[in-house]
Amino acid sequence: MVSSILIRQAQILLPEGDFLRGDVLIQDGTIAQVAPEIPLETTFVPIDATGLTLLPGVIDPQVHFREPGLEHKEDLFTASCACAKGGVTSFLEMPNTRPLTTTQAALDDKLHRAAQKCLVNYGFFIGATAENLPDLLTAHPTPGIKIFMGSMHGALLVDQEAALEAIFARGTRLIAVHAEDQARIAQRRQQFAGITDPAIHSQIQDNQAALNATQLALKLSKRYQRRLHILHLSTGEEAELLRQDKPAWVTAEVTPQHLLLNTEAYQEIGTLAQMNPPLRSPQDNALLWKALQDGVLDFIATDHAPHTLAEKAQPYPNTPSGMPGVETSLPLMLTQAMQGRCTVAQVARWMSTAVAQAYGIPNKGAIAPGYDADLVLVDLNTYRLVRRQDLLTKCGWSPFEGWNLTGYPIITLVGGQIVYDRGKLNPQVRGQAIQFL
Repeated sequence: MVSSILIRQAQILLPEGDFLRGDVLIQDGTIAQVAPEIPLETTFVPIDATGLTLLPGVIDPQVHFREPGLEHKEDLFTASCACAKGGVTSFLEMPNTRPLTTTQAALDDKLHRAAQKCLVNYGFFIGATAENLPDLLTAHPTPGIKIFMGSMHGALLVDQEAALEAIFARGTRLIAVHAEDQARIAQRRQQFAGITDPAIHSQIQDNQAALNATQLALKLSKRYQRRLHILHLSTGEEAELLRQDKPAWVTAEVTPQHLLLNTEAYQEIGTLAQMNPPLRSPQDNALLWKALQDGVLDFIATDHAPHTLAEKAQPYPNTPSGMPGVETSLPLMLTQAMQGRCTVAQVARWMSTAVAQAYGIPNKGAIAPGYDADLVLVDLNTYRLVRRQDLLTKCGWSPFEGWNLTGYPIITLVGGQIVYDRGKLNPQVRGQAIQFL
């Protein structure tokens, strides 16, 4: 491992949101100094960052990397390569693998696999069932408990209020919910049975199904003052609910898909637009953007959930829901910043700083002395198309194919090591297990 790297003449995003043209010295995996100019010593490895912008590495707090059990779609190595290329230096992964991550043994297995394979930093949620409350109380290390209130089958579906209340009532760790009303979804599946147009997906799992579940999760969180995080919030109704009633211990996230795509995408890309919760209306897009700008929504996650093109080619409703995202999320959002919809500083807060704060991840999410050197240098001056052949995710496609984006990562560093450099990966780099305070 190179002990000292000097990033020279970057546009550095400082913690308070201002920019400094200057240098960053990295020693032993940590940011040692940030200054307008730092003398180059013979022991430093220089990185010429002229014309590039230095941001804290993205922390993606919701991904599905499919290992173990579903590695034909993705695995921890391929996913972490895609992360490095996309400027994602840390991820939090979900429990719906095979076997399910519902025990300490399954969590330990994932941590062991990641230590062997992951080019970036990693953490894994423990999944709730109706029977595993002891595991939910003691599993370690984990960012929190994942509850599928809907859009799931089998043991991970926890859709009965009594079972949900039992989880909310005991323990203190964060609960992250996939908020959809399973009973309403089941009723509407019967109502719309036989329709094979994938656009019906957004009507079956409609705005009301999402709102019902978010209202229930919020009610239980308030009853027990339990730390609650609402995953991939997708509707204007939910955003307005939180605008009126959001306790200090509640946070919520939104995906780039729900900000930038809507139900019109079904006409263009068919089942590639199918995800849970589904894409919504252009009006929902606008309300989610406003809620993000206003701080009602706290940060951004991709919900990277890859499936093969063969799986996606099946007729609806046999197609699986989900789409990849870690390679495109940062350029997508930085392109929005360049178009004036937000600022670069806001993007960094939504994709890094606020995530670290919400999950109690120490020493990540800012460019300042003492912080981990998880960093990304991006080019905000060059645009290029999202192309299938350029992607590193094993599934090999993107719902944003053909979009012309800027802000692509040029160099990504994880723990002070260069893991991605102008199109080339260093597969020898290994991330670390994330700690949670």
